[in-house]
Amino acid sequence: MGAPLPPSRQLKVAIIGGGPAGLAVAIELGKLDFVDWKLYEKKPAISEIGTGITIQRNTWRMLELMGAARNLSAGDFFRPESGHETQHRNGRTGQLIGQQRPRADTPLHRHPCRVYRAKLQQALLKEVDHSRIRVGRKLVRVSRLGDENEKLQLFFEDGFTDEVDILVGADGIRSVVRNFAFPEHRIKYTGAIAYRTVVRRDEAMKINGLVPVATFWHGTDGKWIYTCPLDEHDFEITTRAKSPATAPAGDEKGGEHVSWGRDAPVEGFVQFYREMASPIRQLLGLATYVQRFDHFAGPCLRSVVTASIALVGDASHPLSGAFGAGAGFALEDAYVLAGALRWARGSGRPASGGLDLFDKARTPHYAALFGLLDESAQAEREMAARGPVTPDDEIRHRVENSFTSGRDWVYVYEADTALKELIEEVEGRSNTLSSAEPSASSAKL
Repeated sequence: MGAPLPPSRQLKVAIIGGGPAGLAVAIELGKLDFVDWKLYEKKPAISEIGTGITIQRNTWRMLELMGAARNLSAGDFFRPESGHETQHRNGRTGQLIGQQRPRADTPLHRHPCRVYRAKLQQALLKEVDHSRIRVGRKLVRVSRLGDENEKLQLFFEDGFTDEVDILVGADGIRSVVRNFAFPEHRIKYTGAIAYRTVVRRDEAMKINGLVPVATFWHGTDGKWIYTCPLDEHDFEITTRAKSPATAPAGDEKGGEHVSWGRDAPVEGFVQFYREMASPIRQLLGLATYVQRFDHFAGPCLRSVVTASIALVGDASHPLSGAFGAGAGFALEDAYVLAGALRWARGSGRPASGGLDLFDKARTPHYAALFGLLDESAQAEREMAARGPVTPDDEIRHRVENSFTSGRDWVYVYEADTALKELIEEVEGRSNTLSSAEPSASSAKL
């Protein structure tokens, strides 16, 4: 899949998307002197929408390796002085059902915290060479040039074109790059919606029954409300519910559903959660605006690469929510992609060998994550098979089987260690085969 580039020739790479995934790729590729990269963002400026995002232990690890952790100060995020915990409560009664705490070996400075999405994005942006960013450039089409190096030609809405050796799709869950790379893959509206808003922290803390800790308040039929301070001034409310069955779920090419935030009526938002206990109803009463986000998802991709194309971030794992660790996954993708390309160049392999290594590292990881979703779906089927249950039993069963069991490995995964071990495995296999007849797998790398 392509001949090795001459040692003197740089590898031309285009990154599509200026969110955390794209910026992280830019940071890591900026460390490779053989890569000539450009980042293309369709918006007129690098900016972020939405409210809070969780920086998990694995996310902190990546931010430190990328140098962006130094751009976040203690006042930028919320973390209790005693460390982090996430409470799960019955939203109808307020009863505590379960708690999630970081593993005991997690350093305090890597305990999870909640931060504005824009602050995380700005922390990453400070580590990027701004001269290589092109804003107002919306990718509309990709074509293959068909030469021996598998070059790609990119077409943008404003008429600009570019030719690259590698295209990195960091353009989100409704990725244009993924649609080109895997045209048979489809995402669909799941029927779930999220609402997000922010209220004043001092007003929220006056409500009896609310505490300054990350809390999921669970209701029936899978709905929940997540509450947490964002910083010294703001208090976040993020919710999930099933959309009213007023229209059929459509795929990404049709229907009224959109994945980005749009203003929604506060009154309708509040009515979704009228079953909740008094403290939550009081909290929702503080909201003066709300944005709605429709959830989309698709099946696990069989690969996160195809000829000369790599997918990172939400483009590579098409599901909304991403276990509250989407930023961490995106940064891991970026670190592993750059590390795999560095390894390929250093060992005299073509860039395609680096993409293959990236695929070997990340595709099985995402398959394991989708496996967790399958387990949750199985728990839902088991609950349904039991017949009618009380609302409190329904809530407890869902929390115990889908939120507080067997998922902590997601947040402590060390992508850098996994890449190092994979390289050792591949090189060891290559050394074993070096005196034998070359196999198909060694030829591919």
